[in-house]
Parts: sequence; structure tokens; C-alpha cells
Amino acid sequence: MRVDAGADAARAAAARGIVALDVPGVAEAGRFVDALGEAVGFYKIGLELFTAAGPPAVADLAGRGKRVFLDLKLHDIPSTVAGAARAASRLGATLLTVHAGGGGDMVRAAAQAVDARTRVIAVTALTSLDPARLPPHFRRDWPLEEIVLALAEEALTAGAAGIVCAGTEVEKVKRRFGPECACVVPGIRPRGGAKHDQARAVTPAEALRAGADYLVIGRAVTAAADPLAAWHALWAGEDA
Repeated sequence: MRVDAGADAARAAAARGIVALDVPGVAEAGRFVDALGEAVGFYKIGLELFTAAGPPAVADLAGRGKRVFLDLKLHDIPSTVAGAARAASRLGATLLTVHAGGGGDMVRAAAQAVDARTRVIAVTALTSLDPARLPPHFRRDWPLEEIVLALAEEALTAGAAGIVCAGTEVEKVKRRFGPECACVVPGIRPRGGAKHDQARAVTPAEALRAGADYLVIGRAVTAAADPLAAWHALWAGEDA
């Protein structure tokens, strides 16, 4: 291990790590934020927390000086998505997700509705999807990576700042669209850790080597007895 490996891991964690607050309320979220302290500056608010607590969950994180990845996966007609995206931007979201499957017009409506502080990120194929068992709305005669690339191309052309994809797809996405396409990668697990419902999980090191811009980390940290120790261990693993 290099002498500066610990410092490298700390820098990567600070710049690229996002902790997923998939919890039922603001109080539970606050306990994780308190436990992780200055080690984490970026948090994901997804469907569970936003449905339970709404905008106050975003306000609480902003009040603590944290950035917010508002992972709502908006998917509706363009005008409805534009309204929701505009509201999310006013809340102060740094990243906001829409479903790439909603089409270019929908993605464009979202991208045009947000202000400069918010970047729209298009979800391509959920990391829980097994390439061998894709749902009917995907082209089953295409490899999943090709589906991801096609969805990414349409979303980026429509104004999305990047995509959500599995770590296994990042390298091809970067090769096709260049470094300006932000890749947000969920399904991050320590080597040998439980995958839970993630079919296409990767380690932090694998995601970083592929070129991921942001790593979304949930249960590997929030299900741990000591979330802060788990956070540091995840980034300082043998292949990190």
C-alpha cells in the first residue's frame, strides 16, 4: 500500500461519496448525519425519506451544510416533470434524478426547469436488474450495456448532465460520451459483502477505476453497527 493511500481514500470519499439516507424520517436521518459528521458532505434523499418527510428533509440537510442528491426518479409527462424539477431546484438539490425511459422531451423539460445549482441526472437501468431477466419494456434482444448507452445518449442530448448506471457500465459510457457525462453509481458494496437486492454491485475501487464521478453508498454504511467506521473501512479497503 502506498504511504499516501489513506489520504487518497479520504479525498475520494469527500469528493465522490454520497450516503443514501433510506430511512423513514428526519430524526433517523439526522442520527446518521450526526454519526458521520464531517466525514460525509453529500447525502441522498430517496423515495422513502421524501415521501415520509418531504421538503423539510432537504432543508434539514441544507441547514447542516450538506449537499443533497434528490433521487426521486421523476417519470411523467414533460410539463408535470418540469414542475417537480423546478420545485426540487428551489429546495436546493444539487443532483436530481429523472427516468431516462421517460424520453427526450421529458428529460429536456426537467433540464430546462432547474436553475444553475441543480444538475439533472437520468436513471438508465436500475442496479437491481439482472441482465438475464430484464422486464418487458427493455429490448431483450440487446445487451443491457447497449440499452444503457442508448438511454444515456438520448438523455444527454436532451440536456441531462449525466446518468445513473451500474459500475460495470461506466467505462463504456465514459468512452462513448467523454468525461463531461457525470456517472452516478449506486450498488456499492465492500468486497465479499452482501449484495442484498443489487444485481450489478461493485466495490468502491472498481467504480473509481471505471471512472465513476459519484458513488452512492447505503446499507454498507447505514446497516453497520458503527457507520463512521464502516464508511472509512469501505474507502480504505484493500483495493480502494
